[in-house]
Amino acid sequence: MKTTYFLVNFLITFLSVMVGLSFSKLARPTIPAIAHYFGTKGRYEEVNPHLSDDILFVNRSLVAPPSPKCRAIHMVSVIRHGTRYPTTKNVKKIARLFDLVVSQASGSASWLNDIKTWKMWYTEDMDGRLVEKGRDDHRHLAMRLAQSFPTLISEDHLRANRIEFITSSKHRCVDSVKAFQEGLHRLWNVQDMEYKHYVDDSLMRFFDHCEKFVESVEKNKTALKEVERFKSSAVMDTVRRKISSHLQIPYNQITPDMAEAAFFLCSYEFAIKSENSPWCELLDESDAQVLEYKSDLKQYWKRAYGHDINRKSSCPLFNDIFKRLDKAANDRFGKLKKTATIQVGHGETLLPLLSLMSFFKDEKTLTAENFSLQHKRKFRSGQIVPYAANLVFVLYECSDGLRIQLFLNEKPMIFPNMNHSAPLYETVRKHYSKLLNGCEFNNACNMPQANLRNTEL
Repeated sequence: MKTTYFLVNFLITFLSVMVGLSFSKLARPTIPAIAHYFGTKGRYEEVNPHLSDDILFVNRSLVAPPSPKCRAIHMVSVIRHGTRYPTTKNVKKIARLFDLVVSQASGSASWLNDIKTWKMWYTEDMDGRLVEKGRDDHRHLAMRLAQSFPTLISEDHLRANRIEFITSSKHRCVDSVKAFQEGLHRLWNVQDMEYKHYVDDSLMRFFDHCEKFVESVEKNKTALKEVERFKSSAVMDTVRRKISSHLQIPYNQITPDMAEAAFFLCSYEFAIKSENSPWCELLDESDAQVLEYKSDLKQYWKRAYGHDINRKSSCPLFNDIFKRLDKAANDRFGKLKKTATIQVGHGETLLPLLSLMSFFKDEKTLTAENFSLQHKRKFRSGQIVPYAANLVFVLYECSDGLRIQLFLNEKPMIFPNMNHSAPLYETVRKHYSKLLNGCEFNNACNMPQANLRNTEL
């Protein structure tokens, strides 16, 4: 009798576990094989895969102070907005691809039937607005940062207005900074406070205010010539021919923009809805590597090392970060003022700043011709600035002086040409002394009047 009783209990327990596992597997999104290559349209979870299992997990060993005797005194963070809808421009690209496939594609593959019956739900008025997943990106990031740095981000500091919130004027950024605060309010069950933030485009959208960047890069048709050359390259041609073959549509109708639209559709459906869309079937890993490189070329030449002004346009933000850290260093002996600065901007905010500070710089310039040599490149935008990417500076008071730690996407990052994860703050200031003393926005961004007539490089 006892044997039967234990056997029944064992079977019930075993089946419960198996059913639980089955539901767990069903609940977890199936990740597209090419998700690693989505670039700036990639999920934050692709950079930190462990968050797929526990969205609030913090690896405390990575965020520990330089030593037990160190005291955190200030944090400055620059954060990209969360997951968003496609821009109007990309919705139009997606619509053209969808119309072409529905009207002309043929074949018996089940995924093709899934594509043809897929409903075009993206509309032009979405225009880059934050989606609910994007709000969650910031709510959860706020909770994790509060767990990582509890002496800097706490309920007491929030109530005492010691945490400052700054944002770009773009709706997706404003909504993100509100979601960040909502995450903190939920964490501490704060119900009697309103959200507060300041809009400062001179810091979060400095590129719009830099005349030299606007004229010589933004409006200059030749500034991104490497991107245009790559679009007509042999490797891009191969991608187009493969898509043409899959859909049985004439090759000349599958333009580089059409190929990119398929890539976008796969990435948006996954990032926004956690779906492995049938559109992903149009591309394999080698295709994704080509399309990722095309995207990285654009970011490299428009926001990073391609043109010197890209980096220098971020001087206002760079100087502001160090002014805040300097102020915290000077104020540490007096009354506690600000403990954290949370700033929400764009991928276009972070990439120039990181480039100005000499991070992710490859020995060889990224060009249309050297794709085959760049498979191990440092500059991969999806690994640097996915949705909700964050760059965090933490200043500590230690027994041997002030020290600073830097984190990108919640992982420690070592300053260029330094071998310490938390160098002395004065050492870092000396390393960047030329920028701190001579990185003036007006000098970098003002255009000589004689050059304003001709904006081509």
